[in-house]
Amino acid sequence: MPRELVILACTECKRRNYTTTKDKRSTPNRLEKVKFCRFEKKRTLHKETK
Repeated sequence: MPRELVILACTECKRRNYTTTKDKRSTPNRLEKVKFCRFEKKRTLHKETK
């Protein structure tokens, strides 16, 4: 399967807020996205966790 399910965690509150899929071949590194954290009530950087 070329796509895998990943969990995104907030870099400020360290909670795991989002799940998404990514293509392992086109993005072999860890995924980083700016998304809204409902606990911080602002947009923060979310990084892929293992």
